[in-house]
Amino acid sequence: MKQEKPKLVTLQEVAKHAGVSQTTASLAIRGKLNISEATRQKVFASMQNLGYVYDRGAANLRSKGASSTVGLIIPDLSNPFYTELLIGIHQELNQLGQTVILGTTFDSATVQDRLVSTILEHRVAGIIFFVVPGSRREPLDRIRRLGIPVVLINRNLSEGHCDYVGIDNVTGGRSAVEHLVRKGHRRIAFLGGVSQLSSWHGRTEGYVSGLLAAGLDVDESLIIEGPMTRESGHVLIEKILALPTPPTAVLCYNDIIAIGAMMKLKELGLTPGYDMGIVGFDDIPEASIFSPRLTTVSSFPRRIGTHAVRLLHERIEGLDSEPRSVVLQPELIVRESCSHKNL
Repeated sequence: MKQEKPKLVTLQEVAKHAGVSQTTASLAIRGKLNISEATRQKVFASMQNLGYVYDRGAANLRSKGASSTVGLIIPDLSNPFYTELLIGIHQELNQLGQTVILGTTFDSATVQDRLVSTILEHRVAGIIFFVVPGSRREPLDRIRRLGIPVVLINRNLSEGHCDYVGIDNVTGGRSAVEHLVRKGHRRIAFLGGVSQLSSWHGRTEGYVSGLLAAGLDVDESLIIEGPMTRESGHVLIEKILALPTPPTAVLCYNDIIAIGAMMKLKELGLTPGYDMGIVGFDDIPEASIFSPRLTTVSSFPRRIGTHAVRLLHERIEGLDSEPRSVVLQPELIVRESCSHKNL
C-alpha cells in the first residue's frame, strides 16, 4: 500500500502566517541584511509552527520527479566503526543509484539540529540517523512531518516510534562476561559509554546478567561511564587500577576505549591480557592487528549499514506498516587479550 505524503507548506503560507509579504519572507530566510531582526524572528517562528523547510533543491526535484539523495547523520569519522558502517551504506546505495549527504554531529545536540535543517533543505528521500546522547523525539518529528522516512541506527529512542537497525547489545555484553568468567575472572569492570544511550543500557544489562548467572556480585563502583574515545580508555583504566581492590578484567563499551586502555597499561609497565583481561565491542579492523590482538564482540557495522539502507528504501518506495526493528546477533571474537596470570 502506497503511503500518501503530506502536502508541503509553501512560502506564501509562511508569509501570510507571519503577516509579511512573500518577498520579505524570502529575504528573511536567505539572511538578507535589509530585513530587521524582529521580522526575521517572526518569519522563522512561522516556519517552525507550519513545518516549512526552505526548498534549496526544488528546481532539481521538479526536473527529476523524486530525490535520489539520502541523508546520513553520524557522530564522527575518527572511530573506524563508522568507516565500516559507511562502506556498507555506500555499497547498498550504489546499487540503488542513490547518493549521500553526510553530516557529523560529534554528539552535539546543537550540531544535530543544524544538520537536520541543512539536510532537509536538500529535500532528501530519507534519512539514516545516529541520534546524539540524550536526544528526544523532536528532531524525528521535524523530519516525519514532511513525510520523509527515518531509520535510526545503533541508538534507539524509546519514545521515537521509529524504524531501527542495530545489534543485540544485551547478548553481546553477556557473552563477553561469560568468556571472562570461563577464563577465571571474578572481578570484572565495565568501562566507558554514557547512560544516555540505549546501546550503553543494553551492554551493561548484558554485563550484569553475565555476572549474576555466574553467581557473582554486581559492584556498582566497577561500572564507570566515559566518552567513547581512546583518551577515555587511558583515563578509565587508571581509575579502576586506583581502586582498593582493582578488577582483574574489563569489558569496554567499544574497541576504541579498549585499545586506549591497553595503550595506557603498556605505558604503566603492565601487560594487557596478562595483568588485565580486556574485551572490546565492535571488532574494528585495528582490533585484529593491535598487540595483543583484542578479544571483542563483533557488531557487524557493514551489515548494519546494508540493512538500514534496505529498510529505508522500502519506506521510500511506500511501505506502510508499523515501525520495524532489525536486530542482528553479535559474535564473540576470541583473540589474545584475555589470557591471564594466576588469579
